[in-house]
Formats: sequence, structure tokens, C-alpha cells
Amino acid sequence: MTDQLKKYLTEDRSVRVQAVRLEATWKAVQANHDYPPAITNLLGELVAASTLLAANIKFDGSLVLQIQGDGPIALLVVECRHDLSLRATVKMREGHEVPTDGDMQSLLNPGGNGRFIVVLDPQRKLPGQQAYQGIVPLEGDTVAEALQHYMKASEQLDTRLWLAADAGHAAGMLAQRLPHHGGSEAPVLTPQDAAETWDRVCALAGTLQRDELLATEIDKLVHRLFWEETLLAFDPLEVRWHCPCTRERVANMLRSLGEEEIQDILAERGEVDVSCDFCGKPYKFDAVDCAALFSPNPPPAGDAPPTVH
Repeated sequence: MTDQLKKYLTEDRSVRVQAVRLEATWKAVQANHDYPPAITNLLGELVAASTLLAANIKFDGSLVLQIQGDGPIALLVVECRHDLSLRATVKMREGHEVPTDGDMQSLLNPGGNGRFIVVLDPQRKLPGQQAYQGIVPLEGDTVAEALQHYMKASEQLDTRLWLAADAGHAAGMLAQRLPHHGGSEAPVLTPQDAAETWDRVCALAGTLQRDELLATEIDKLVHRLFWEETLLAFDPLEVRWHCPCTRERVANMLRSLGEEEIQDILAERGEVDVSCDFCGKPYKFDAVDCAALFSPNPPPAGDAPPTVH
């Protein structure tokens, strides 16, 4: 079954409601990785959050959510493109044991140095244009609370998130208060009316339980929560896993390390063993392959996300 994200508007057009429930995409994220349950849950919540936010970006490009920490987890990162294709990974810190009951603060912020980072990276940049990056301290006990803190700190739209994940599913719901633009088709709306709609939607969505969010299909869940509301539904959007790593991109990354370092790795190990941080796909380069990296006519440069072992 295709993983989908569904979008709705309240009748007065003042609140956006979105819901996502991932199964195949989420299992693809976990393939070739063996994360402890506490890390699985955190990464799954970040994956669900990335789709809910990326569904609203207005450019061709990607949204990257990163949590950098000083605990057992050094980095959680999810990249979700405008077409809702995504990839995600976790970087562990060596020598740190992951507690089975660990939460976001104990796993990422025991020393108080954790950071939540949001990057908006347009695919086609104007001359001199850089990707937008926002950074805030890692506050709150959950991914949802950390993101809500970021949205508030960056003075963005009022936003509430409900997120949950286990080994089988990653799911989330977003409620976002929209500015009133007026226009001939817009309903007459007072600030008090808009505030009442926002409070009502948040109260209804706030009854969500973690198990309910994980186990319930989107249509059934939205009906259960908002059966007294009139919602305008949009066409569903497909969510899928996508990792762009290729042998050519890995070769370009190795070339960037320099011939001397590659030769040192060959002398020590007999081959260069590389795996993608995101999908875990292995790439092996023997002495002949490595010699070809530095031939007079190398292929064009590219980017790659692998780690050399």
C-alpha cells in the first residue's frame, strides 16, 4: 500500500490540518540498520515531522531536520524533498551506551549542548544564494515539543504537532494556524472566530493517544477526531523513500580524500570498504578500482553521503 500524507482545511480556511502514516517508507529507512527501540522511536518521529513540514514548502528543493547532541546520539537527520521523497540516518557516539528507557533529552542533550537545526535548501539557487538555516537550543521532552519551540522562536505560524513511531509505523498530525488573506471567496472571519477555530482544532487533536495515532488509518482517524467539523480535503500526496547514492558518487567522494589517503587505506586493509550512511548500501573498491579513481580522465564530480570504514 502506498504511504500517503493527507491535507485538510477548516471550513473558515483559518486552520490547516495534515496527517501522515508511514509503513513501507519507514521500514525502508530502517533497512540495513539495527537501531535500539529508543532511537527508532525518535528517528521515526523526526521522519513523520519532516513530511508534514515539507508538504508545505513552496520551492523545488529539500527540508532537512537535524538534531545534534552531546549524548549517546551525536546526530539525527532527515532530508525530505518537495515531492515527499525522503532519507534519514542516525550517527551514534562511540563509547556511549543507549539506555532502553532513554528519551530525547537523555539521548541527545545530557550536557545541555543539543541543537535543533532546520535547513531549507532550494534546488535552484540564485547567484550568491545560500540555503536557509535556523538553529535553536534543544528544548522539550519530545521531537514535537522541540519543533514547536523552533517554530515559536523563528516567529512562524502557530503550529502544533503530534508524533509517534515504533518499528512498524511512523505517524504524525499537524495543525497550523493560517493568516487571513481575504478575497472574494474567503469567508468573513473575525479574529475571535479564527481564535475559536484554532483552539477547537487543537483541543480535538490533543485527545490523540500514541497507540491511536500509530494504529489508525488516516481517514478513520480524522473522522474520529473532527466528525463535527466541516473539513475541505485535498488530494493525497505520496511519501516514499529515496537515497541518491551511486557508485559514481562514492567514487567522487573517495577522490576528494586524495590519492595518498586512499593508498594508506589500501595498504592497511587491502581494499576500501564504503557504506552509505542513509541506506547502508555497501561499496567496495580494490586496488584496481582505486587506481582508476586518479586516472587522467575522472568522471564529473558529485556529492555522496557515505562513510569510509
